[in-house]
Amino acid sequence: MKTNDYIFGLRAVIEAIKAGKDIDKVLIKKDISGDLVAELFQVIKEYGVVSQRVPVERINRITQKNHQGVVAFLSPVAYHNLDDLIPSLFEAGKLPFVVALDGITDVRNFGAIARTCECSGVDAIIIPEKNSVSVNADAVKTSAGALLHIPVVRVKNLNKAIKQLKESGLMIVGATEKGSKNYTTFDYTIPTAIVMGAEDTGISNENLRECDYLAAIPMFGQINSLNVSVAAGILIYEVVRQRADI
Repeated sequence: MKTNDYIFGLRAVIEAIKAGKDIDKVLIKKDISGDLVAELFQVIKEYGVVSQRVPVERINRITQKNHQGVVAFLSPVAYHNLDDLIPSLFEAGKLPFVVALDGITDVRNFGAIARTCECSGVDAIIIPEKNSVSVNADAVKTSAGALLHIPVVRVKNLNKAIKQLKESGLMIVGATEKGSKNYTTFDYTIPTAIVMGAEDTGISNENLRECDYLAAIPMFGQINSLNVSVAAGILIYEVVRQRADI
């Protein structure tokens, strides 16, 4: 990991957050305490920064310098706000098309999905703060730089974000083997959000319940599942195909 991918030390991290640096995540030693630590937690809460308490060994693997039990990973992308993004798409006369990722933690899958999204003109990728891949330098590299060109929205609660998309007039389509209809049967010429889940667990039950439709990709072989990035590409380009005729 390059040293410009992260910063360490209590005061340095506090000032970086206050200065508006795009922080992906702050790792904090489990048993750390003191006035500066209290200030750090206050700043983290005030600015809505993601943090995690970890054993000191994990931080030591990142840097052997005097980290004071704190290291912050810098995000190579600036996150967008969902409250602003969707209205701006409608105001620009666009037909919103977003992809929400539920529990995608593999950086290679995330990078491949982001690359497909950028190539196909998806308006934004939505990810949750927790149980999600970090948008770091590795993710940017895996996406072939696509993450530098497509808006990424990181939300505290993906379920609430999906509800917000519905309230904004988007059709929510969940990609799942539980779907009863072929993915090609839906009308994607309206504002659309596609939800993709992790390969092992799929879309969470609470998020499945918020989907307007559950779309299935037909399988004809012995293996009845696709890599999530491949499945995402199939659905995304069905949207592209249908909208090309508008």
